[in-house]
Amino acid sequence: MKVGYARTSTVEQLAGIEAQVRTLKADGCDKIFEEHCSVAKTRTVLAQAVNFCREGDTFVVTALDRLCRSVPELSRLTKELQEKGVNLKIINLGFDMSTPTGLMMINMLAIVAEFERNIMMERQKEGIAKAKAEGKFKGRKALAPEIVEAVKAYAKTGANRIWIAKKLYIGEASVYRILKAEKEAAPS
Repeated sequence: MKVGYARTSTVEQLAGIEAQVRTLKADGCDKIFEEHCSVAKTRTVLAQAVNFCREGDTFVVTALDRLCRSVPELSRLTKELQEKGVNLKIINLGFDMSTPTGLMMINMLAIVAEFERNIMMERQKEGIAKAKAEGKFKGRKALAPEIVEAVKAYAKTGANRIWIAKKLYIGEASVYRILKAEKEAAPS
């Protein structure tokens, strides 16, 4: 069985997840797990997808960065899959981890991907610092007041934060920030 995993960082990236799902289906995936979560967070759907895999299955992702962003994480995932007897396939790289060469190449690419990510983050920090110094950096655009009030209203009903984010088409982090700010603003 081919088990696919598609991930985007936020709920707003609908086109990205849809494109991944199309690619996974075209590759013949029988079951596809979808997740909207940053790689920096705990990815429960990824854990469910790996747990779903059985010996002889192939775990398929469209790109390495949809799976992980660091060498230690890739190493942990490949080891876990290997111990279960599950092959890993990364479509855009044409890699199949069922061979020693595929395993070696994916580890080398993980090192390069981590390096590229670190360089990108460094450049981003430099760009933000420069923009701040020039008075051009305004930060992220604030959410509409109606969205903020809707988050608060849903939270008061006991709604789950993830559900709220999906319902309002905003990121989970935005829900957490709004509720944290409200809690800090409340009189003690």
